[in-house]
Amino acid sequence: MDGTTLIIGAGGKTGTRVAARLAKQGPLRPVSRRTSPPFDWKDRRSWAPALQGATRAYVTFQPDLAIAGADADIAELARLGREAGLEQMVLLSGRGEPGAQRAEQALIESGLDWNVVRASWFAQNFSEGVFVDGIRAGLLALPAGPVPEPFIDADDIADVATAALTDPSLRNRIFEVTGPRALTFAEAVDIIAAATGRPVAYRQISPADFADGLTPYLPPDVIALLVSLFTEVLDGRNIATADGVQQALGHAPRDFADYAALVAATGVWETVP
Repeated sequence: MDGTTLIIGAGGKTGTRVAARLAKQGPLRPVSRRTSPPFDWKDRRSWAPALQGATRAYVTFQPDLAIAGADADIAELARLGREAGLEQMVLLSGRGEPGAQRAEQALIESGLDWNVVRASWFAQNFSEGVFVDGIRAGLLALPAGPVPEPFIDADDIADVATAALTDPSLRNRIFEVTGPRALTFAEAVDIIAAATGRPVAYRQISPADFADGLTPYLPPDVIALLVSLFTEVLDGRNIATADGVQQALGHAPRDFADYAALVAATGVWETVP
């Protein structure tokens, strides 16, 4: 693979996985606020130096493409990329988010070769993200009711993104990726409990109680974003599964039960003394 691949969000769930897959396929530049050169979504002055000399890029946006102004940021990043000689950008996006769809369109209209990997909620949120402490404690409390979500394994996302970056025949396509079945949060927790062999319960709480619990740890804008994801995006609009993994890779996505069995074997969900 010729040229340098830029990974924006190199420390994230999918960025680390894409970087690992591309490590032996050519020059790689994983960037974040802590790298040299750094990349900071809040500081546009950092964008052009990070893009210099890159041929293609995998982009994850922080905190979420649903926020106001994300589309303008993606448009500007793509413009700077074209000026720096970038040829292709692969953007991680979210399902059912109007703001994310505006950002996707900004990339599509940028003049670059592009791909959008439009993903459902990550299975890894239960093992590498905000839900893991609740699983370890034996009780996950969230403002999510009986609306199913087809959780997608982050390894499947990384495989699709890697294929898009390395196979020219896949360029200029949207890959909407989900798991093979939709589960409620309570059903997902039951599967995790079975995989761990110990009791883990799920409890639905109000958005206000959820926000209050996060107040000591997160800024208000991030809390508002998380609440909106539970109360607006998780309203049934994304129940249907999609076949983006099959389209890009030629095989079905990993089932949540298989994900849970693999993670349980690592001990990540063991009770913390």
